[in-house]
Amino acid sequence: MTSTWTEPSNTATALLLLGRGTDPASERGVDCPGDLPAASDPDLVARATAAKAALGDRVFVLGHHYQRDEVIQFADVTGDSFKLAREAAARPDAEFIIFCGVHFMAESADILTGPGQRVVLPDLAAGCSMADMAVLGQVEAAWDEFTDLGIADDIVPVTYMNSSADIKGFVGRNEGVVCTSSNAKRALTWAFERGQKVFFLPDQHLGRNTAVLEMGLTLDDCVLWDPHKPHGGLTPEQLREAKMILWRGHCSVHGRFTLDSVREVRERVPGVRVLVHPECRHEVVRAADEVGSTEYIIKALDAAPAGSSWAVGTELNLVRRMALAHPDKQIMFLDRAVCYCSTMNRIDLPHLVWSLEELVAGRVPNQISVDADTAKYARVALDQMLALP
Repeated sequence: MTSTWTEPSNTATALLLLGRGTDPASERGVDCPGDLPAASDPDLVARATAAKAALGDRVFVLGHHYQRDEVIQFADVTGDSFKLAREAAARPDAEFIIFCGVHFMAESADILTGPGQRVVLPDLAAGCSMADMAVLGQVEAAWDEFTDLGIADDIVPVTYMNSSADIKGFVGRNEGVVCTSSNAKRALTWAFERGQKVFFLPDQHLGRNTAVLEMGLTLDDCVLWDPHKPHGGLTPEQLREAKMILWRGHCSVHGRFTLDSVREVRERVPGVRVLVHPECRHEVVRAADEVGSTEYIIKALDAAPAGSSWAVGTELNLVRRMALAHPDKQIMFLDRAVCYCSTMNRIDLPHLVWSLEELVAGRVPNQISVDADTAKYARVALDQMLALP
C-alpha cells in the first residue's frame, strides 16, 4: 500500500512554522516591512501622557526621524542626530533630556548640554552598528601605523556624527572635525586645506561618495582601511599615495540597498524618481536621481509635486511616515526586502513609559554620561564643525 504525505491543516501554529503567518501578540515586528504591532499594553499611551505632564518643563523628549510612530508622538522635537543634540543644548532649563535614538546620539547630547542636565536613553541596547565598527583601540592602532610610516602629519581625521564619543574625542585630540551627511563636503574642504590626506571614520560610503561625487577626487584616490587585516590590508605605497583613507564601516540599513534595487523599481514604476541617503553604496548613489541627508529627503518629498512617484533609500519608519503625510504622492521604500533599523527600534513605547515614570518617581534610569576628558576633546571636534564656513 502506497502512502502519501498530506500537508498539515492551516492551524495558527502550522502557519507560523511554515512562515506564512504572524502572531503580533507574541512576535513584535514580524511583519517586515509592514506595520509594527500595536503596543501590548493599551494603557501605555495614557501612562506616557500622564508621566510627561507630571514632569512638565523638567523633561525634554527628543525623537530621531527613524523612531517608530508610537514614540515620535511624544517627542517635543524631531530631527536627525545633530539637530537633536543642538536642540538639547538649546534647552538649558530642562533637567532631563530623554533621547529617543541610539547611544552615540545620547552621548553627543550629553557633551553639548550643561552640567546640571542629565541625558537618558530609554534602552541601553539601542546602539548603532556603524558606530560600533570603529573602536578606539583599533583607530589608535591605525594612527600609530600612519605615524610609523611618516604620513600622520599629513593626515586630518574627520569623523561622521554617527560615531562614538571616544572616536570624536580621538578626532578632537588630533585636530580634526566632525561632519554630518549634510556638511560632509564643507568638512572635507576644511580638512584638505590643512592636510594632504583625510582619515575618514567610520562610514566608508559617505566618505567615498562625498570625495568622488562632490570633491572631484577619483576612486583611485580612496583606499579602504580594514581594521581586521594586518596593516589595514594596505601597502605602504597605497597609504602614501591615497588622498582618502576610508575606515571599513557602513550603515546596516543603507548598506543593503543595491543597484538591482534601483533597476527593479524603475522597471516596476514608470517615471519614478530614486532618492537615497549618501550612506548608500557608491553605485547606488550614482544610479539615483537625488542624494541627500535625512533632512534633505524630507524637504524634497515635501516639495515634490502631487502625483509624482518616489522610491526612497533610507530607514523604513521615515519612508512610511512621509508616505502617510503625502497621500497625493506615491512614496515607497526602495527595496521591499529591507527591514527597520533594528537598534533604533529598540526604543519602543514600553521603554519610553518606563523612563518617564522612573523620572516621576525621582530615579534617573539609563543616564548617559561621557567622561570629562573624552567630552572635552569631542567638544573640540564638534565646535570645529559648528565653525565651518
